Amino acid sequence: MAQQHLDPTNPLTGPAATGDALAGYLRAQATEFLRALRLHRETGSGASGSEGSAEAARALRRSARRISAGLHTFQSLLDSDWCEAMRPELAWVSGTLAMEHAYTARLERLLTALHRLSGSTALPGQTAGTVAAGRADAPAVTRADSTAGRRPDSIAGGRADPAAGGRTAAVAPVPQRAAARDAGPRSPSAPAAAPERGNLTVGAAKAGALLDRQLTLARTRAHSTALQALGSSRFHAVADKVAVLASEVPLTRAAGSTDLRPLAAAAQDRLADAVAALPLVTAGNPYNAAALVHGLSPDTVPHPQDAPWHQVRLLLRLHRYAREAVSGPKGNAVVDLRLLSAGRALNRHRDASEAAAAAAQAARTPRIAPATAYALGVLHADQRHEVEAARFAFQQAWQKETVSAS
Repeated sequence: MAQQHLDPTNPLTGPAATGDALAGYLRAQATEFLRALRLHRETGSGASGSEGSAEAARALRRSARRISAGLHTFQSLLDSDWCEAMRPELAWVSGTLAMEHAYTARLERLLTALHRLSGSTALPGQTAGTVAAGRADAPAVTRADSTAGRRPDSIAGGRADPAAGGRTAAVAPVPQRAAARDAGPRSPSAPAAAPERGNLTVGAAKAGALLDRQLTLARTRAHSTALQALGSSRFHAVADKVAVLASEVPLTRAAGSTDLRPLAAAAQDRLADAVAALPLVTAGNPYNAAALVHGLSPDTVPHPQDAPWHQVRLLLRLHRYAREAVSGPKGNAVVDLRLLSAGRALNRHRDASEAAAAAAQAARTPRIAPATAYALGVLHADQRHEVEAARFAFQQAWQKETVSAS
């Protein structure tokens, strides 16, 4: 790791912070948790909840993540049994509350990408007769889609898999093959160029409607799950423990005189080791052909190249929160723009990766029209290109951070 120099924006090189600073940080985050919970109850949590309710849910997630990160990084200064019991519960709260927002953002990202790729004047899946939530005409779209030139084995340009009951094993179509299949016989006066944009425009509306139907259903279920979780006895137990944390932090006897900086530096070292294991040389190229080829394979498991990047994103978040804890009550004013840039790139990577997986999942829907499968395949490839662009952006941000720290 690069040698650290005195930096006014780096709390790891400033005055020593002890367990008292950690206690103040955890108490502040617990207070934010309780304040967000009260706001969430006051603004309403039903299906027609206000924007204040959504903001309160985001505040709950932020404070839960920071408390959990503090328990993870500085566990040696806290009661170990209490930490082991609290961390999974806080992760459950944060993950449950994040799902609805994730599905909403994923749907918006995919529909916007379809609109951009097809060149249509309206967002696919949001044309006349289609409402943003709870599509009443979704079954009609399904019937039209399933009867328009369908073949039982024509899913995303793949072959039917007998072991899967006729479901295709392919993720997305190869554009040239899909274009040739959808184009049909051409008259002698027809242009010689392959009509990729025309086929994409034809299938984009139905692809958008299919994605809208699937992700809206998933979002509705996530909303119901979040409401059930917030009213469960499990969540009430977590809230009670956080309320106790707001006034009493279970520090060990030696925590009051222990420096937090070595533990925060260990979190930074874990991040540096994880980044060193990434293929940054490959990410230095704006186009990773190997990743795109794998994305078009029939394998349905998560993309093998994505997992290390997701891990780096989590470690970067732990590093940022450790810096906040070491900075003390006024540490939120110290912002490292380089870390923020790297974090945004990794968030973009995560969003594009999950959006590509959603497009691939929609392409596996049985008996969809070839034009719809073609549009979903183009959308999947587009999102995998976004993944590569995010990796390139992270590589640029991280190199700037390394040069500045050396």
